[in-house]
Amino acid sequence: MRRDLTRWLRRLIAPLSRTRLFRRTAPHWLPPLERALARLTGGRLQVSGILVPSLVLHSTGARTGTVRDTVLMYTPDPDGGAVIAGTSFARERHPGWSHNLIAHPDAEVSVRGRRFPVRAALITDERERGATWALIERQWPGYRAYERDSGRTVRLFRLHATDDPPSRFRYR
Repeated sequence: MRRDLTRWLRRLIAPLSRTRLFRRTAPHWLPPLERALARLTGGRLQVSGILVPSLVLHSTGARTGTVRDTVLMYTPDPDGGAVIAGTSFARERHPGWSHNLIAHPDAEVSVRGRRFPVRAALITDERERGATWALIERQWPGYRAYERDSGRTVRLFRLHATDDPPSRFRYR
């Protein structure tokens, strides 16, 4: 029942997330809202996590070396990892966190309050990218439109836990 409700809400809300108004305003109000909710719940709940699996990426700044925290939607990978997409609300430029992962692929993530180390791998093979986008769009219909509307090739990363035994990206 809950899974059906979540799917129904995703299909209802997904088109709204592709509007110009959302893309223009969400980068301003969504991150502070995510940070406030994370503080209140000890990182166990995120606004975006209500509808889709979400994580906090703790990456090392490409230029500064400072640890940066970014809330992102992720798609569980069948092998126990996760996929993240640098859509950046369909902006023309790649998000900063994607530059960070290219420079420093070893990072950490927090998923529902659990923090663990990961290694990021940029997905460059076109066939693999197509399959990855299909996986993402099964979770969030129409999400690839961000790539088309941004005018750039969105960076896709596969995250694998590096702890022993490896943590899993579980959702629900």
